[in-house]
Parts: sequence; structure tokens; C-alpha cells
Amino acid sequence: MLGAIAGDVIGSAFESDPVKKLDFPLFGRMTRFTDDTVLTVAIANAILRGEDYGSSLKRFGQKYPDRGYGSNFYCWMFASVGEPYNSWGNGSAMRVSPVGFAFDSVEAVLREAERSAAVTHDHPEGIKGAQAVALAIYLARGCKSKNEIKNEISSRFGYDLSRTLDDIRPRYCFDISCQGSVPESIIAFLESDGVEDAIRKAVSLGGDSDTMGCIAGGIAEAYWGGVPDAIAREVRARLPEEFLEVLERFRERYPLVKPPGR
Repeated sequence: MLGAIAGDVIGSAFESDPVKKLDFPLFGRMTRFTDDTVLTVAIANAILRGEDYGSSLKRFGQKYPDRGYGSNFYCWMFASVGEPYNSWGNGSAMRVSPVGFAFDSVEAVLREAERSAAVTHDHPEGIKGAQAVALAIYLARGCKSKNEIKNEISSRFGYDLSRTLDDIRPRYCFDISCQGSVPESIIAFLESDGVEDAIRKAVSLGGDSDTMGCIAGGIAEAYWGGVPDAIAREVRARLPEEFLEVLERFRERYPLVKPPGR
């Protein structure tokens, strides 16, 4: 899931200052982890501890309350009894990558992705977005080809993955919906030739850059079997120690093997 976190950290500087090009600095003064990272770590922690997803999301969110959460999630996070609020936003998809790395069947990945989403994002589109990202990661780490991943996600979820980034980019705007950002993020991965390239392509659409980088980066990490060392070092240097501990325990329990030939 370090690829997802890398996408969040790299994309963070461009959420309010979008770019429409691939040539931009990966790290700078404004680069930081956002709510995408906090909640991704929370999902990983819940899996490691066998904890309820909602409880873990609340605990981590409350500890890092200034990381750019949506208003509905923020209210849910501090409510004594948090009920799902029928959201179709991409918050369900941005945090789901640990599910794709941890579970070992299509059925389990889809079930756990739904569970991780539905504590807040119980709208069908919110659940679908989380399931699509988690399944893409599962298929990518299982040595499926890009064409196989594309066909499976398209047929199962009805996303149009036949478009190209060059077609999308000129008219694309900031969009926090699953249906308006998850397919585009997956396309960024499909057109990429590495983890860095996937993140750059997702950010270059000029949309919800941290979340789209997070989605594309998580799938790319699974597909190529890791994150480049230089990027990993920069990202880790920006994370709290407790996040690093969760990352280490998660990778020990769910080791990522580089697929042959990639």
C-alpha cells in the first residue's frame, strides 16, 4: 500500500493547484500526507488487528484531524454513533488498497471492500468504487495482464476504460465522485510504464490529484511489485512513526512479490 500513500503524498501539492502536464516536481515544500494516507493506514490497521473498520477509521482520523477530510466524513468521525451517510464520494476508493493486498480471492476482496466502504460510503457508487480499486489491485498482484484487468473491471463494474488520457485531460475537472474519478485513475495505471509514471499520469489530469494519485499508485505498486526506492525514501520521511510501524507489520504479514517479467 506504499504506492497508494506515495500517490497521495505526491498529489497533495496539486489538489488546489492542478497541473495538466506530466513534468512536475514529485516532492516539494507543500508535499505532505493527507486524509487519504491516514485512512489507508486505518484500514490496514483494522485488517492487521481484526478490528471493525469504522472504529479504526474514527481513531486514526481523530488523531490527525487536520488532513483535509470531507465535511460529512469529518462530522461522522467525531459523532458518538457514526451512521453511514449514503456517500458516492471517492473517499471509499482512496482508502481501500490494503484490502486488495491482504485478501486472497475475488469474493473475499469484494466482500471486504464493501465492508470497508459501507461504514460511511453506503451509496452503490461508493461501494462500487472501492470494490473496483481493490479488485484491480488483487488482479495486478496476481500477475494478470493490463488487458485482463481492464476487461474484468469494465465488465464487472461498467466503467468505460476504453478512453485515453489524452481524450480525458483537456475537459477533465476536479471531481470527488467515485464514478467521476475512479475510472480515470485506473486508466492512468493502464497507460503507465511504472509506479512513478502511473502517479504522474493520474495527477496530470488536473482533478482530485491526491486521491487519483493514491488510486493509481496502489494498483501500480501491485502490478510492478513495489515502489522505487527513491520515492519510498521521500514518502517514508514524511510519515509519522506509527504509520511506518503499520506499514512494516502489514508488509511482513502480506509480502508483495514482484511478478515475473515485470
